[in-house]
Amino acid sequence: MRSRSQDKQSIGSHSWTKRLRSVWNVENIKVVKRVIVSVIGATVLLIGVALLVLPGPAFIVIPIGLAILATEYAWARRWLKKVRAIASNLVPGRDRTVSRDSRI
Repeated sequence: MRSRSQDKQSIGSHSWTKRLRSVWNVENIKVVKRVIVSVIGATVLLIGVALLVLPGPAFIVIPIGLAILATEYAWARRWLKKVRAIASNLVPGRDRTVSRDSRI
């Protein structure tokens, strides 16, 4: 059994904080963040792709998944820009509105 002086020494020592700092340094935190963003973004993106054939708002979910992935990956930023351009071409702009006189 340990004596009280050994318990106080182990509790009072900073060896556990040193171990914790060595495990959770800045590089490891970046890697963990990237993995979490990748898993969540890929999941949302795959759900959006599945919603292309299933009933649901696929054209809303896919850009959300790309936006999540775009926080970490350049390829996702490029795809998100393409999706935005396609969406802006699909949505009629103010200058392309049909006048009331042209009704048939």
